[in-house]
Amino acid sequence: MPNAAFTLEMPEKRSSCLVFSSPHSGRAYPEAMLRQTVLNPNVIRSSEDAFVDRLFSPAAEFGAPLLAASVPRAYLDLNRSADELDPALIQGARRHGHNPRVASGLGVIPRVVANGRAIYRGKLTMDEARLRIDTYWRPYHAKLKALLAESHDAFGQAILIDCHSMPREAVAMAGNAHSKRPDIVLGDRFGASAAGEIVDQIESSLVAVGLNVARNTPFAGAYVTQTYGRPGRHQHAIQIEIDRSLYMDEARIEPNENFDAFRAALRQVISEIACIGAPPARLAAE
Repeated sequence: MPNAAFTLEMPEKRSSCLVFSSPHSGRAYPEAMLRQTVLNPNVIRSSEDAFVDRLFSPAAEFGAPLLAASVPRAYLDLNRSADELDPALIQGARRHGHNPRVASGLGVIPRVVANGRAIYRGKLTMDEARLRIDTYWRPYHAKLKALLAESHDAFGQAILIDCHSMPREAVAMAGNAHSKRPDIVLGDRFGASAAGEIVDQIESSLVAVGLNVARNTPFAGAYVTQTYGRPGRHQHAIQIEIDRSLYMDEARIEPNENFDAFRAALRQVISEIACIGAPPARLAAE
């Protein structure tokens, strides 16, 4: 289902309480932004979770919707609150206490891409900021809320899988003498955004296809998991961060020779975790 703010792949029948979301895989760069930026077309893509929507596209096969951003993270970050405006970038924006994300240039409208490279030469107007938020941020989150509500109504619970990728360098030092560098980092905000048994099942499915999994370090989850993870209300949110080097050439921003095999492994994981919370009749039939 096309939309200015997102694409939505729906199953023929909602048979899973899971909802998959890919807020950083958008790659439709508005022409106006390309005229404003000081970055070349390759560098501006460095903060994308490139191809993550393709990796998780099998979700619909197993009864779960996949919501994916259309516009890129460098233009608007859907994993931030709409009020995380950066005074160093947006004219008239006020600073409300210390927000480390905004301070580092990674507010709802980012000032920088990977490695702190500035996107713009000057500032953007508040009108421009509001237009981006109203056009893309609000419809995306309205649809995400609706999908979760539908899952909750149909199955008694909703599980959001928030899908991301991370640069290899982000986890290069995460391993130590007693543990391997993680391929996947699951973020549940240290138990605040999802029930432990659900995260355990997701981790087990990932480990079963040969992936090394860590939790919450170095990524525990940001706005999406914090906002939508309400385990006490039977609504769970788990962030999945994937080492990009497993499936893509990070410098060229292209799928690598392992892309298809890795996507097949994730398809197996999706098929298993889509059964979490499924009615007994479905489990008996599979």
